[in-house]
Amino acid sequence: MEIKLSAVIITLDEEKNIERCLQSLHGIVDEIVVIDSFSIDSTEEICKSLGAKFIQRQFEGYATQKNFALQSAKFDFVLSLDADEALSDELRKSVLEAKLNWKADGYFFNRLTNYCGQWIRHCGWYPDRKLRLLDRRKGSWGGGEVHEKIMMRKDSSTQFLKGDLLHYSYYTTSEHLQQQKHFTELAVREDSKIGRRSTLFHVILNPLYTFIRKYFFQLGFLDGYYGLVICLISARANYWKYSKLRQSANLFL
Repeated sequence: MEIKLSAVIITLDEEKNIERCLQSLHGIVDEIVVIDSFSIDSTEEICKSLGAKFIQRQFEGYATQKNFALQSAKFDFVLSLDADEALSDELRKSVLEAKLNWKADGYFFNRLTNYCGQWIRHCGWYPDRKLRLLDRRKGSWGGGEVHEKIMMRKDSSTQFLKGDLLHYSYYTTSEHLQQQKHFTELAVREDSKIGRRSTLFHVILNPLYTFIRKYFFQLGFLDGYYGLVICLISARANYWKYSKLRQSANLFL
């Protein structure tokens, strides 16, 4: 028996991404709900023109906003996406098959990231397995401010679907650097709350280890120039994180 499926998306000034995301859902879902944090660009107009239900709500954190989106859906079976994501043709087919023959409480699939126009298949970025299709009665968003994820109940079942969730992450390296600074601040705030501390060892050696692991062991060099850029920015982000964490504890030398 075919289920009814809702798609939910959170947005903030996503005019350059949201149309692609919504178009990939047409013919797959029975409802699209967008929870918007008061965008000032044309996000609202694009969403409404493509038939999405558009709700504005103050942003209170990623997990909180995404859980509100889950509960705003009309149907219990939900596909949760970010505005900069879209279903590949193969994943569209897999979601349709799951919709026609629902067997699990949640479904995983791989996410493939486009960075400055290039698909990244190494650097630890692929396969980036995500659970985004679920029965909301069996799971919800949880985790920290930075790495939120859907957490299923212990008695739930999961399966894997073929096809990639296409992630259009950064159009320029400056966007990546800006986002990393933002995520670093969130991570420091989160770590400080639980009393995590940073030593000089972390500040110096962790960024170096991050670069070596991503560039050599996770084969980042096979992604060419942008593979190098990604690995360097990842190392730099770790330096920012541990330096700021050390400063926050008044331990920085």
